[in-house]
Amino acid sequence: MQKLNLSQVLSQKLSPQQIQFIKLLQVPTAELEARVEEELEINPALEEGRDEEEKNPEEDFPENFDEDLGSREGDVNIDDYLNEDYGGYKMQGDGNYSPDDDDREVPISGGVSLHEQLLSQLGYLKLDENQKTIGKQLIGSIESDGYIRRDLESIINDLAFGQNIESDIDEVEEILRKIQAFDPAGIAARNLQECLLIQLERKEHPDDPNVQNAIRIINDCFDEFTKKHYVKIQKRLNIEDEELKEAVQMITRLNPKPGGISDGMVKTQYIIPDFILSHVNGKFEISLNSRNAPELRVSRSYSEMFDAYDKSDKKDKKLKETVTFVKQKLDAAKWFIDAIRQRQHTLLKTMQSILDYQEEFFYEGDETKLKPMILKDIADRIEMDISTVSRVANSKAIQTEFGIYPLKYFFSEGIATDSGEDVSNKEVKSVLQTMVDGENKKKPLSDDKLVRLLNDKGYNIARRTVAKYREQLQIPVARLRKEL
Repeated sequence: MQKLNLSQVLSQKLSPQQIQFIKLLQVPTAELEARVEEELEINPALEEGRDEEEKNPEEDFPENFDEDLGSREGDVNIDDYLNEDYGGYKMQGDGNYSPDDDDREVPISGGVSLHEQLLSQLGYLKLDENQKTIGKQLIGSIESDGYIRRDLESIINDLAFGQNIESDIDEVEEILRKIQAFDPAGIAARNLQECLLIQLERKEHPDDPNVQNAIRIINDCFDEFTKKHYVKIQKRLNIEDEELKEAVQMITRLNPKPGGISDGMVKTQYIIPDFILSHVNGKFEISLNSRNAPELRVSRSYSEMFDAYDKSDKKDKKLKETVTFVKQKLDAAKWFIDAIRQRQHTLLKTMQSILDYQEEFFYEGDETKLKPMILKDIADRIEMDISTVSRVANSKAIQTEFGIYPLKYFFSEGIATDSGEDVSNKEVKSVLQTMVDGENKKKPLSDDKLVRLLNDKGYNIARRTVAKYREQLQIPVARLRKEL
């Protein structure tokens, strides 16, 4: 049986303008320009440039403008255009020759990839066609850091199914050993142990006792070496302290990644600051990066078009549809401009609040001067939601006299001290890093000793917290920091 119920529900919904503002707020500076270009393309009612009201009309319409226009209409001299100098838009062969042009060179990328180098060396080997194909398959399996991690059985299957070449493990390993003799030394190794051995066996003086000891360490004591169990290595190989030290130094100077970082595939990412902080006459001044303040305006022609349509006969269906379309585009343009302005206002307001809170740090750039600060602290100050502050902090950066910092760098939790005050965990990390840098590397500080030293300095911190901070700072455990 159907029933009809009446219920009252209170709900909150975001308007399209608010959604647009939220989306623009979290866009980083590097992407804002592309977002503006996208909006300009889809909305003809939006234009680049200042609002018409902000311009000086006399700059746009000089005296006798109408007379000049009338005199030019129908009387265009093409020579005036040919002799015009359009600086900055010259092209090769446009007739505007300059002696400086002879010195200009077009940069051409001349780099050779790792795989191209190896294929070139493969060509010098006396191999038949099948062996060359196997060699190319092996080189193609080399990863960006120089290792072959794909097992040889899989490569043999690839050759059978993809190249119609039957081979066996002995033949593939023989060609692999030939490739491992290529430059750079250590290339085409299947693991780190093999990579280091290849480099040691190619030393200029292979009979040198230090080289022999290094080979024995990698061959027989590789697991102990990776864990820095030097005492076990000495007992097992029966070598003296000095011999062990020289052999270990030789190993640590080898290249663990003979292929490089990633064969040029890593893209360099540049941080574009959203704010510029300058110190003028003892006061801080914050300015927005110019890319955050695009000059946009509503199209004057679209506004006039809407006024004309709005005053015309509304009974025509097509005309009514046109009026509706134009109005939608004008509203969208106004909303987008308002969202950009609101974005600028929110960014400056948030950054000013962070500056006021962390003023001591901005004077000196000393990490120990940072105060504990969470998102709620700033949200309460600027009377905005925490999510708004989070959107600003997660994707924005500021340029200072001490470098460029992401805004999230200034947020940290607090740790109590003996005096009852709270200090930033960044201060504790800085002190921890200083302790590790200054320790005796022959007897590095354990986590327990680091806890005691930090407690002696007044920081109430537990051992698990020290271990967490050490990992965040990418500091290995004491045993792995030990040096001979």
